[in-house]
Amino acid sequence: MVAKLLDGKKAAQGCLGKFRAALDAIKAGTGRVPKLCVVLVGDDPASLLYDRKKMEAAAAIGMDSELFHLPAGTTETELLALIAKLNGDKSASGILVQLPLPAHISELGVLSAIDPAKDVDGFHPLNQGRLALGDETGLVPCTPLGIVRLLEEYGVALDGAHAVVISDSNIVGRPLWALLLNRGATVTTCHIRTGDLGGITRTADILVSAAGQQDIVGARDIRPGAVVVDVAMIRDSKTGRLRGDIDQEEVAKVARLMTPVPGGVGPMTVAMLIGNTIRAFCMQDGIADVEV
Repeated sequence: MVAKLLDGKKAAQGCLGKFRAALDAIKAGTGRVPKLCVVLVGDDPASLLYDRKKMEAAAAIGMDSELFHLPAGTTETELLALIAKLNGDKSASGILVQLPLPAHISELGVLSAIDPAKDVDGFHPLNQGRLALGDETGLVPCTPLGIVRLLEEYGVALDGAHAVVISDSNIVGRPLWALLLNRGATVTTCHIRTGDLGGITRTADILVSAAGQQDIVGARDIRPGAVVVDVAMIRDSKTGRLRGDIDQEEVAKVARLMTPVPGGVGPMTVAMLIGNTIRAFCMQDGIADVEV
């Protein structure tokens, strides 16, 4: 068996094509387009690169975007003042604060300050809480949403499947648990204190790993014919190449479907951010007839 790849780049382009059509309809009806506002504190190269990719994706379909690049020494008060300004700016459809933040700034405090209707990352406690209650009418975190959309694009049945998620984070693990549960999956969440990880992952029809730990999952940990999604992005200490949690070459011999790294989950995350920004614009303007 050689696993077929879950091509995130191809799926993301399909989503962006749909979003472009939605954007055209919005512009025709309102004379305006959504605007994504990205806030970056500090000069982390990976964060800056990722933010540029988000803005390039927005520009590619005709959406406005703006990067607010603040110095690493920015105080929490200064950052909150910028967020308050963007909350009140009608032209700012979506607000994203790039994580992680410097240690002197409260992540929860900053995320909680974003208007939930403009929280295109889906990290505000109100949006997270609604999702945990089974309500997906708010803004949903982009990476988990991208994973689900990618699985659906490739016809992976979620209803009745056993999904194992290696992550209990608020960014991936917890919201993905809710999304999968909402679609009828039985979900097992694994984390740093989970014992016999391999024994659990071998029971999975669908395995999602976002541990950020190289080779945490090998072929021996995969149920033959399983679907494997690798969320992690790690720089290999020996080769310098980007890779994930999964031993790709070995797992490909056992799995039925699997994501490449890079080119799997990452493009879908960016695409879902664009979709969320359009949805945020529509919710703020009371537009109900544009499908995103």
